[in-house]
Amino acid sequence: MITLKSQREIDAMDESGTILANMHIALRDFIKPGITSWDIEEFAHKFILENDAIPEQIGFEGYEYATCISINDEICHGFPRKEVLKNGDLIKVDTVINLKGALSDSCWSYVVGESTAEKDHLMEVTLKAMYKGIEQAQAGNRIGDIGHAIQTYVESENLSIVREFLGHGVGPTLHEAPDVPSYGQAGKGLRLKEGMVITIEPMVNTGTWKSKMDDNGWTARTKDGGLSCQFEHTLAITKDGPRLLTSQNDQ
Repeated sequence: MITLKSQREIDAMDESGTILANMHIALRDFIKPGITSWDIEEFAHKFILENDAIPEQIGFEGYEYATCISINDEICHGFPRKEVLKNGDLIKVDTVINLKGALSDSCWSYVVGESTAEKDHLMEVTLKAMYKGIEQAQAGNRIGDIGHAIQTYVESENLSIVREFLGHGVGPTLHEAPDVPSYGQAGKGLRLKEGMVITIEPMVNTGTWKSKMDDNGWTARTKDGGLSCQFEHTLAITKDGPRLLTSQNDQ
């Protein structure tokens, strides 16, 4: 069932999203060679709690961590761990926070230390693709308009868009209807309505879009070992256009 949020509920989710955005901003300086993804997990968990919020992912379908931290060819749902991050690693930090019942969900990608031209291109395209999708998140448009804008841009840059993992509605629980694919046909799918709150979260690969699952039953990685990148915002559909709830001010 799709729940349409009131102005009060959207404002509360905006407060939640501001905390999450500030966490990602703080990670820009925290992430560097020599730390581990477990250090990032502890940093994020502490940041959330210090801002009177709750890490909503803990306990979701048995998941044990405040964050998903996926490295290089891992597409999503990577477990935080104590292996040291190396110069040039591409990592994705994804989490959902709950501020007095108001949820927000955002993933951001970072390069540890020095980047490369390939990684810069992948990150630039993925970020731009997300915003191309957000531009289509208008009341009266359809879900397919979002996915079509993302897919056509990504593929024009000779990259591929992951099919198996989707954006989604948010609130009152972590994953709500509707599904929001990052691929599709313009003019097709559910019509967007004022009051919907959704995530747009393209996952973009350098090689094939196909994935395979690790033995842990959670972590997905590229089937060919290519790099994967993800950016994600939570946004509300309003009469004035999409309202970003996890905006990082400059992003």
